[in-house]
Amino acid sequence: LIVDITKGFQTQTAECLIIAEIMQKPIMIVMNKVDLIPKKNRQSTIDKVSNKILNGLRNTAFKNVLLVATSTKLEVQGSSRTNLFGVQKLINILKANTFVPERSTNSSTMILAVDHCFLVKGKGTVMTGTVIQGTLTLNDELDLPALKLKKKVKSIQMFKKEITEAHAGDRIGVCVTQFNPKLLERGIACSVGHLSQMYGAVIRLNHVRYFKPKITSGSKFHVSVGHENLVARITLFSCPGPVRDDHFSFDKEYNYEEQYKEHEVGPDRLAKLTYYVLLEYDKPLIVMKNSLIICSKFDIDFLLSNSCRIAFYGNSVYDITDQNYKITVLPNLLIFKEKQKIGYVQRICNDKEVIAHSMFKKQNKVPEQFINLKVKLSTGEDGVLENSFGQGGKVKIGIPDGLKLTTKKQFEIGKLRQESKMFCPIEVILKFKKHIFDKSNKIIQSD
Repeated sequence: LIVDITKGFQTQTAECLIIAEIMQKPIMIVMNKVDLIPKKNRQSTIDKVSNKILNGLRNTAFKNVLLVATSTKLEVQGSSRTNLFGVQKLINILKANTFVPERSTNSSTMILAVDHCFLVKGKGTVMTGTVIQGTLTLNDELDLPALKLKKKVKSIQMFKKEITEAHAGDRIGVCVTQFNPKLLERGIACSVGHLSQMYGAVIRLNHVRYFKPKITSGSKFHVSVGHENLVARITLFSCPGPVRDDHFSFDKEYNYEEQYKEHEVGPDRLAKLTYYVLLEYDKPLIVMKNSLIICSKFDIDFLLSNSCRIAFYGNSVYDITDQNYKITVLPNLLIFKEKQKIGYVQRICNDKEVIAHSMFKKQNKVPEQFINLKVKLSTGEDGVLENSFGQGGKVKIGIPDGLKLTTKKQFEIGKLRQESKMFCPIEVILKFKKHIFDKSNKIIQSD
């Protein structure tokens, strides 16, 4: 990571560090442009900036990061030029810390991340990129799933040399014929039939602590996954069960969340609440399954606000591959929104029956789906909403175990104090939940 030593960390520098931390990538920091500092103040400035950087990183994964001060400008000293400041030290550190990463060379699926595409006259179209996993062999059939095209590999080059096969980690150029390079600039090529278009995903939310704006259901975020960038609408939901049982499953019920709350604890009060995010993409994309997805708010002007734009991230726990997912997938995702209606006791008919008002709008008849649902009085009694009463949105409430004597006394006292500030009516509380993706508007009540 290159930092201008005269400016230090800036907002975009911090965002690079956040991405490196998310992707768990090792880094080193190069403090460049040392030549802009007068020689007499150079070492003290390097020490000062180094300490400031290390102090800023002490609570991150990079608290022991390597720091190197450099300049790529030759300085004239008398009639001769000095060596580039710190460059040889940088080369030595890079050599000492270079390693071969783990690669999926034995995977049956070959995936090539294409970053450039151009025409070579007399040869064909060349796609340059890096083999992410698997092996690509001469004469293999290459699938371009975003374009729904298949092309035969005519030749493979690596460092200007013809090769017959390429493996994970290799940087190559692949030549195919009869393909318009303008159709593909960046994207994915793969073994035939192994990747399909994604229309959305579910991820477990990992909040970036430096992102301060609210994260709310229904809002839109910029999504970065692989080489792709697009916009997605989000729906937040949480796991109501114990934290130890927080793996995602379509067999579970989830709670709809209006907003992410950083310090909210789970049902067992032992750990933070587990949040998931449903992402609905504004256009289909081609990516590997279970990809890392980073969500940001790029419409925030970080130059003016000096705030982090990267909001949250997570690996996909479910990839939506069906274009008609709103019909085939979402109804099976059991996300429920908790709701309640509150009315007030207007009349006590007898020990086991009361009339309540204000629970429903006056001009509306009580909807059938609310009939026979359970209610609870603020005084503790359990009841059942039996039916409508009259035309003003009133309802008849049955009290199977009867009203308590204290409840009847409270009601009588309340009638005398209706005009007083001390008046405290008896509430009738109806709690229920709705499946947010159920178009039938069905109401569900827990036992």
